[in-house]
Amino acid sequence: MTELRQYLAHRKSQSAVVYPHSSDWFAAFALTPFDKVKVVILGQDPYHGPGQAHGLSFSVPEGVAIPPSLLNMFKEIDADVGDGEPVLVQRRQGCLIPWAKQGVFLLNSVLTVEHGQAASHQGRGWETFTDNVIRQLSDEREGLVFLLWGSYAQKKGQVIDPKRHLVLKCPHPSPLSAHRGFLGCRHFSQANHWLEKHEQAPIDWFDVR
Repeated sequence: MTELRQYLAHRKSQSAVVYPHSSDWFAAFALTPFDKVKVVILGQDPYHGPGQAHGLSFSVPEGVAIPPSLLNMFKEIDADVGDGEPVLVQRRQGCLIPWAKQGVFLLNSVLTVEHGQAASHQGRGWETFTDNVIRQLSDEREGLVFLLWGSYAQKKGQVIDPKRHLVLKCPHPSPLSAHRGFLGCRHFSQANHWLEKHEQAPIDWFDVR
């Protein structure tokens, strides 16, 4: 973490634009404390466009256009836990803070990125930190739901104990892969069924802002 901090300071000194703002690097941890986690949605790295990233995987701040992967997530929610009508898709809101407050831990593997350069901070130390976060959740909590979308998340999730937790896997919701199995995966209803079975309140997936 010391080396990572030095690297980020160096990049900023070189006039690199880093997303999200440093006050949001650990937003997922602040909004969803360890003992409140019920569902983990694992992303790769933050959005690299201006105003998009705010420390939660797949989420964007209020008023920001919904990115394609999140739009496909909303399509699946409408079909899976709704009545098939495009409720979330038509609302055009993509801030997932209400999910985080319900216990959905929206964790990216890498917590920073540079403007216009996807994966620009991979291999700098964030992965070691987030690997240990996932391992600790797996080892010290019981009955969580892990949603692993795409090969990157599935590889990172190999440390999860499937005997203690529900691990759901499918292709990534990106437009490049969503039609290969993400759309129709029914992960959102499966997560809620698991939570109810384990005497926990289900997630209101329609609660976005």
